Amino acid sequence: MWDWKEWLRAALIRAVKTFAQTMVGSIAVGAAISEVDWLRALSVSGVACVLSLLTSLAGLPEVERTEPPDGLDDFTE
Repeated sequence: MWDWKEWLRAALIRAVKTFAQTMVGSIAVGAAISEVDWLRALSVSGVACVLSLLTSLAGLPEVERTEPPDGLDDFTE
């Protein structure tokens, strides 16, 4: 069973970091501010952010999965 609040927090932190890293990678080294294609950089970084969130669905090492109490499975509330 996942703690969804903890998972969402960790996934969003990871997605924001991915966004920032992709932005840095999209800006060419030595390029002047006026030479940067900002729309393209934002677009590529946005896609990377979405992919990070989708990848987080497979699991995050920052969030441990705990066993449900009394043998309950994930489908019971």
